[in-house]
Amino acid sequence: MQKTSLQLILIFVLLSCSDDTLIANSDAVYFPPNESADWETKSVGSLGWNTNGIQPLLDYLELKNTKSFIILHNGKIVVEHYFGTHTAISSWYWASAGKTLTSAAAGIAQNEGIIDLNSKVSDYLGTGWTSAPMDKENAITCKNLLSMNSGLDDTLGDDVTPANLQYVADAGTRWAYHNVFVKMQDVVAQASNQSWDTYFNLKLRDRLGMLGTWYQNNGLSIYWSNARSMARFGLMIYAKGKWKSTQIVPESYVIEATNTSQNINQAYGYLWWLNGKSTYHLPQSQWEFNGDLIPNAPADMHAALGKNDQKIYIVPSKKLVIIRMGDTAGDTGSALTNFDNTLWEKLNNLIN
Repeated sequence: MQKTSLQLILIFVLLSCSDDTLIANSDAVYFPPNESADWETKSVGSLGWNTNGIQPLLDYLELKNTKSFIILHNGKIVVEHYFGTHTAISSWYWASAGKTLTSAAAGIAQNEGIIDLNSKVSDYLGTGWTSAPMDKENAITCKNLLSMNSGLDDTLGDDVTPANLQYVADAGTRWAYHNVFVKMQDVVAQASNQSWDTYFNLKLRDRLGMLGTWYQNNGLSIYWSNARSMARFGLMIYAKGKWKSTQIVPESYVIEATNTSQNINQAYGYLWWLNGKSTYHLPQSQWEFNGDLIPNAPADMHAALGKNDQKIYIVPSKKLVIIRMGDTAGDTGSALTNFDNTLWEKLNNLIN
């Protein structure tokens, strides 16, 4: 009798908690295993999305020279498509979308106490890393590198040797999209007493189960990987720096990095582009434009944007991570193009 009573109580408790448990489980972020290619999926229909929107989206992506495209919803794959000869294991370059990898590693290094983003860059690289006057160079902080407001001349090309890093304005007073951000990789390397590649692989890449390699090309540090590795990184940022039960990048840093980092370009954080701001600047421009960066995209979206339309879109309100790799969509070769807005028109037809 006592055993039967205990069983009835247990059943009652389980039934009482089942609805809340199901809701909690459905809201939990899914992370794919690190040790295999398995990745759970969910269907478009199960999300209540418009199934008639899938083919127009894929047709548009193919028309616009896309090689790989992935949509994650709360971590699970909803859409994954490869075009032409490109496959799930094919490697492609991130271009400037890879700047966000540097941002994440900087957050890890700061959390470890080996760097301070408010410290001057010369504390780590020594003086003379630019051609700026000493007092102007010493005013440039790590945060300036991540925010693109170092005050160094952005018109001299991608070369980041001292002769090419010349003073234009005081640090913090001018926003300019500039390859000098790569010096943040040197800062992390110097502070950790490791090569950049070694630190990045150990602290970030391998912990997410990513694949990929950094290549140097005419002063540019470019990351190459398959699309799923890009999706893994995007998912970690979506989860506010967490991977499974481990905090890879501090949550506070991810929040800080994906919000406006300076008072000149509202649509820029720490190497992340931000939607939903009242004004924005474009790469290689000193003009300020009114309105959203990508009007058709959700206001809370933050994005990694690279040359020839390499994209990571992260939309917390819709639980989305979206990846696009490929050749240029044909508008321009810059990080932000008209392709973004048209693509979001197609996405809205699917998702809304």
